[in-house]
Amino acid sequence: MRGDMHIVIMGCGRVGSTLAHILEDNGHSVAIIDRDPQAFRRLRAGFRGRRVTGVGFDRDVLTDAGVESAAAFVAVSSGDNSNIISARVARETFGVDNVVARIYDPRRAEVYQRLGIPTVATVRWTADQIMRRILPEGAEPLWRDPTGTVVLAEVAVNPSWIGTRVIDVEKRVGARAAFINRMGEALTITRDSVVQEGDVLHVIAAENDMDRINKALAGAPEGDD
Repeated sequence: MRGDMHIVIMGCGRVGSTLAHILEDNGHSVAIIDRDPQAFRRLRAGFRGRRVTGVGFDRDVLTDAGVESAAAFVAVSSGDNSNIISARVARETFGVDNVVARIYDPRRAEVYQRLGIPTVATVRWTADQIMRRILPEGAEPLWRDPTGTVVLAEVAVNPSWIGTRVIDVEKRVGARAAFINRMGEALTITRDSVVQEGDVLHVIAAENDMDRINKALAGAPEGDD
Protein backbone atom coordinates (compact mmCIF):
# COMPACT_ATOMS: atom_id res chain seq x y z
CA MET A 1 0.00 0.00 0.00
CA ARG A 2 1.41 3.37 -0.98
CA GLY A 3 1.90 5.90 1.79
CA ASP A 4 -1.18 8.04 1.29
CA MET A 5 -3.99 5.63 2.18
CA HIS A 6 -6.61 6.17 4.87
CA ILE A 7 -7.01 3.19 7.21
CA VAL A 8 -9.73 2.71 9.83
CA ILE A 9 -8.97 0.52 12.85
CA MET A 10 -11.55 -0.71 15.35
CA GLY A 11 -10.06 -1.47 18.76
CA CYS A 12 -7.39 0.60 20.49
CA GLY A 13 -5.83 -2.23 22.47
CA ARG A 14 -2.20 -3.26 22.17
CA VAL A 15 -2.61 -4.60 18.64
CA GLY A 16 -4.72 -1.71 17.38
CA SER A 17 -2.53 1.03 18.83
CA THR A 18 0.66 -0.65 17.59
CA LEU A 19 -0.82 -1.04 14.12
CA ALA A 20 -1.94 2.59 14.13
CA HIS A 21 1.59 3.78 14.93
CA ILE A 22 3.16 1.56 12.26
CA LEU A 23 0.71 2.73 9.60
CA GLU A 24 1.20 6.37 10.51
CA ASP A 25 4.99 5.96 10.44
CA ASN A 26 4.59 4.59 6.91
CA GLY A 27 2.80 7.73 5.79
CA HIS A 28 -0.81 6.60 5.99
CA SER A 29 -3.64 8.51 7.65
CA VAL A 30 -5.34 6.57 10.42
CA ALA A 31 -8.60 6.70 12.35
CA ILE A 32 -8.98 4.45 15.39
CA ILE A 33 -12.30 3.56 17.02
CA ASP A 34 -12.89 2.36 20.56
CA ARG A 35 -15.94 2.43 22.82
CA ASP A 36 -13.73 3.30 25.81
CA PRO A 37 -12.16 6.78 25.49
CA GLN A 38 -9.53 5.75 28.06
CA ALA A 39 -8.19 3.25 25.53
CA PHE A 40 -6.76 6.09 23.46
CA ARG A 41 -4.15 6.58 26.18
CA ARG A 42 -2.26 3.76 24.47
CA LEU A 43 -1.60 6.10 21.55
CA ARG A 44 1.60 8.11 21.65
CA ALA A 45 1.45 11.81 22.39
CA GLY A 46 2.28 12.76 18.80
CA PHE A 47 -0.36 10.57 17.16
CA ARG A 48 -1.99 12.65 14.43
CA GLY A 49 -4.85 10.34 13.50
CA ARG A 50 -8.50 10.58 14.46
CA ARG A 51 -9.76 9.16 17.75
CA VAL A 52 -13.43 8.16 17.46
CA THR A 53 -15.40 6.97 20.48
CA GLY A 54 -18.07 4.38 19.72
CA VAL A 55 -18.62 0.90 18.33
CA GLY A 56 -17.21 -0.10 14.98
CA PHE A 57 -20.48 -1.39 13.54
CA ASP A 58 -22.31 1.92 14.10
CA ARG A 59 -22.65 3.62 10.72
CA ASP A 60 -22.35 7.13 12.15
CA VAL A 61 -19.20 6.16 14.02
CA LEU A 62 -17.70 4.63 10.88
CA THR A 63 -18.60 7.75 8.91
CA ASP A 64 -16.89 9.94 11.53
CA ALA A 65 -13.81 7.75 11.15
CA GLY A 66 -13.76 8.40 7.42
CA VAL A 67 -14.62 4.88 6.32
CA GLU A 68 -16.15 6.19 3.09
CA SER A 69 -12.67 7.13 1.87
CA ALA A 70 -10.84 4.23 3.56
CA ALA A 71 -8.58 1.90 1.62
CA ALA A 72 -8.81 -0.69 4.42
CA PHE A 73 -10.68 -1.53 7.60
CA VAL A 74 -9.18 -3.57 10.44
CA ALA A 75 -11.23 -4.94 13.36
CA VAL A 76 -9.03 -5.94 16.30
CA SER A 77 -11.25 -5.37 19.34
CA SER A 78 -11.56 -8.01 22.07
CA GLY A 79 -14.90 -9.31 20.77
CA ASP A 80 -15.22 -11.80 17.90
CA ASN A 81 -18.81 -10.83 17.11
CA SER A 82 -18.07 -7.10 17.15
CA ASN A 83 -15.09 -7.60 14.87
CA ILE A 84 -16.88 -9.66 12.26
CA ILE A 85 -20.02 -7.48 12.25
CA SER A 86 -17.93 -4.32 11.91
CA ALA A 87 -15.93 -5.83 9.06
CA ARG A 88 -19.12 -6.81 7.26
CA VAL A 89 -20.63 -3.34 7.68
CA ALA A 90 -17.44 -1.75 6.37
CA ARG A 91 -17.44 -4.00 3.34
CA GLU A 92 -21.13 -4.41 2.54
CA THR A 93 -22.43 -0.95 3.50
CA PHE A 94 -19.45 1.27 2.72
CA GLY A 95 -17.77 -0.77 0.00
CA VAL A 96 -14.36 -1.20 1.66
CA ASP A 97 -12.83 -4.14 -0.19
CA ASN A 98 -9.78 -4.65 2.01
CA VAL A 99 -11.00 -5.74 5.46
CA VAL A 100 -9.49 -7.96 8.15
CA ALA A 101 -11.05 -9.19 11.39
CA ARG A 102 -9.25 -10.70 14.37
CA ILE A 103 -11.00 -13.61 16.07
CA TYR A 104 -10.19 -15.66 19.15
CA ASP A 105 -12.23 -18.72 18.21
CA PRO A 106 -10.56 -20.47 15.24
CA ARG A 107 -13.62 -22.68 14.76
CA ARG A 108 -15.41 -19.66 13.33
CA ALA A 109 -12.72 -18.93 10.78
CA GLU A 110 -14.15 -21.13 8.02
CA VAL A 111 -17.59 -19.54 8.37
CA TYR A 112 -16.12 -16.05 8.09
CA GLN A 113 -13.99 -17.06 5.11
CA ARG A 114 -17.17 -18.13 3.32
CA LEU A 115 -18.56 -14.67 4.00
CA GLY A 116 -15.51 -13.21 2.28
CA ILE A 117 -14.00 -11.75 5.47
CA PRO A 118 -10.29 -12.56 5.96
CA THR A 119 -9.58 -13.38 9.59
CA VAL A 120 -6.61 -13.68 11.91
CA ALA A 121 -7.20 -16.42 14.48
CA THR A 122 -5.15 -15.15 17.40
CA VAL A 123 -5.42 -18.17 19.69
CA ARG A 124 -4.42 -20.68 17.01
CA TRP A 125 -1.49 -18.59 15.84
CA THR A 126 -0.20 -18.13 19.38
CA ALA A 127 -0.54 -21.84 20.12
CA ASP A 128 1.35 -22.73 16.95
CA GLN A 129 4.21 -20.40 17.84
CA ILE A 130 4.54 -21.94 21.31
CA MET A 131 4.40 -25.49 19.97
CA ARG A 132 7.16 -24.72 17.47
CA ARG A 133 9.42 -23.70 20.34
CA ILE A 134 8.81 -26.69 22.62
CA LEU A 135 8.61 -29.50 20.07
CA PRO A 136 11.07 -30.65 17.39
CA GLU A 137 11.29 -28.90 14.02
CA GLY A 138 8.43 -29.63 11.72
CA ALA A 139 6.02 -30.54 14.54
CA GLU A 140 3.91 -27.42 14.03
CA PRO A 141 3.47 -25.14 11.01
CA LEU A 142 4.94 -21.67 10.66
CA TRP A 143 1.64 -20.50 9.18
CA ARG A 144 -1.77 -21.89 8.41
CA ASP A 145 -4.66 -20.34 6.52
CA PRO A 146 -7.69 -19.36 8.63
CA THR A 147 -9.55 -22.55 7.72
CA GLY A 148 -6.60 -24.71 8.78
CA THR A 149 -6.49 -26.43 5.39
CA VAL A 150 -3.16 -25.16 4.03
CA VAL A 151 0.05 -24.84 6.04
CA LEU A 152 3.59 -23.57 5.61
CA ALA A 153 5.98 -25.75 7.59
CA GLU A 154 9.66 -26.41 8.17
CA VAL A 155 10.64 -29.91 7.07
CA ALA A 156 13.76 -31.81 8.11
CA VAL A 157 15.58 -33.25 5.08
CA ASN A 158 17.53 -36.51 5.17
CA PRO A 159 21.24 -36.01 4.21
CA SER A 160 20.63 -38.38 1.28
CA TRP A 161 18.84 -35.51 -0.49
CA ILE A 162 21.96 -33.29 -0.46
CA GLY A 163 22.96 -32.42 -4.01
CA THR A 164 19.43 -32.92 -5.39
CA ARG A 165 17.79 -30.05 -7.21
CA VAL A 166 14.85 -28.69 -5.25
CA ILE A 167 12.53 -28.96 -8.26
CA ASP A 168 13.42 -32.67 -8.42
CA VAL A 169 12.70 -33.00 -4.71
CA GLU A 170 9.28 -31.47 -5.36
CA LYS A 171 8.55 -33.96 -8.15
CA ARG A 172 9.70 -37.00 -6.20
CA VAL A 173 7.93 -36.08 -2.98
CA GLY A 174 4.85 -34.48 -4.51
CA ALA A 175 5.11 -31.23 -2.55
CA ARG A 176 5.71 -27.55 -3.28
CA ALA A 177 8.81 -25.94 -1.75
CA ALA A 178 8.24 -22.31 -0.76
CA PHE A 179 11.83 -21.36 0.13
CA ILE A 180 15.04 -22.61 1.75
CA ASN A 181 16.57 -21.34 4.97
CA ARG A 182 20.35 -21.58 4.54
CA MET A 183 22.51 -20.45 7.44
CA GLY A 184 19.78 -18.13 8.66
CA GLU A 185 19.09 -16.61 5.24
CA ALA A 186 15.86 -17.20 3.32
CA LEU A 187 16.46 -18.13 -0.33
CA THR A 188 13.84 -18.30 -3.07
CA ILE A 189 13.67 -21.41 -5.21
CA THR A 190 15.11 -21.34 -8.75
CA ARG A 191 15.57 -24.10 -11.34
CA ASP A 192 19.19 -24.46 -10.23
CA SER A 193 18.56 -24.53 -6.45
CA VAL A 194 20.22 -27.58 -4.89
CA VAL A 195 19.78 -28.98 -1.39
CA GLN A 196 22.91 -28.34 0.66
CA GLU A 197 24.03 -29.58 4.06
CA GLY A 198 22.22 -27.73 6.83
CA ASP A 199 19.40 -26.47 4.62
CA VAL A 200 15.92 -26.21 6.14
CA LEU A 201 13.23 -26.69 3.52
CA HIS A 202 9.96 -24.82 3.91
CA VAL A 203 7.02 -26.56 2.27
CA ILE A 204 3.51 -25.33 1.62
CA ALA A 205 0.90 -28.08 1.43
CA ALA A 206 -2.45 -29.34 2.63
CA GLU A 207 -2.26 -29.98 6.37
CA ASN A 208 -3.54 -33.53 6.00
CA ASP A 209 -0.63 -34.29 3.63
CA MET A 210 2.15 -33.08 5.94
CA ASP A 211 2.73 -36.44 7.67
CA ARG A 212 3.40 -38.08 4.33
CA ILE A 213 5.73 -35.26 3.24
CA ASN A 214 7.66 -35.34 6.52
CA LYS A 215 8.16 -39.11 6.24
CA ALA A 216 9.22 -38.89 2.60
CA LEU A 217 11.86 -36.23 3.25
CA ALA A 218 13.06 -37.85 6.48
CA GLY A 219 14.09 -40.93 4.50
CA ALA A 220 16.33 -41.45 1.49
CA PRO A 221 14.94 -40.74 -1.98
CA GLU A 222 13.02 -43.72 -3.32
CA GLY A 223 15.14 -45.90 -5.57
CA ASP A 224 18.40 -44.85 -3.87
CA ASP A 225 20.46 -47.27 -1.83
